[in-house]
Amino acid sequence: MKKIARLIIAILACITITQGCTVRYSFSGASISPEVKTVSIARFPNNALLVAPILSSTLTDALQDKFSRQTKLTLVPEGGDLSFEGEITNYTSTPAAITGDETAALNNLTITVRVRFSNAIDPSQNYDKTFSSFSTYPSSTLLQEAETSLIPEIVDQLVEDIFNAAVSNWD
Repeated sequence: MKKIARLIIAILACITITQGCTVRYSFSGASISPEVKTVSIARFPNNALLVAPILSSTLTDALQDKFSRQTKLTLVPEGGDLSFEGEITNYTSTPAAITGDETAALNNLTITVRVRFSNAIDPSQNYDKTFSSFSTYPSSTLLQEAETSLIPEIVDQLVEDIFNAAVSNWD
């Protein structure tokens, strides 16, 4: 009888101690409050001067895929507990390495995205930030040829940065 009473007291003590705690779940460095159930990711229009036709859908789809694969959040069209919107603000190719005869040996393709993130559960996590990433390609290759492999590579890095800024509490 004493063993049962001690067990009940131990269980009640554990319940009392943990009752006020907030538990967060984590996937790949993500730390998301259990109150957060949904995420909405609006289409990121391409407002850059130079436009790659596939960039807007590639970026939006990649961000949606990241949340679908690495969190338990439900993707909703709008009004999610976590909400992303923004635009592609820059898409440029610039010389990266100049040779002795003052010609470019390498070029950088740079993509810049402005992101407005809202956390309806914890507004202190909201941000309006610019993310930028680039990849290098030989100047002997036309940009239109290089885009096929560079855009997914750059978008992957941008999505990782956007994701981490929103749910990993890294600044």
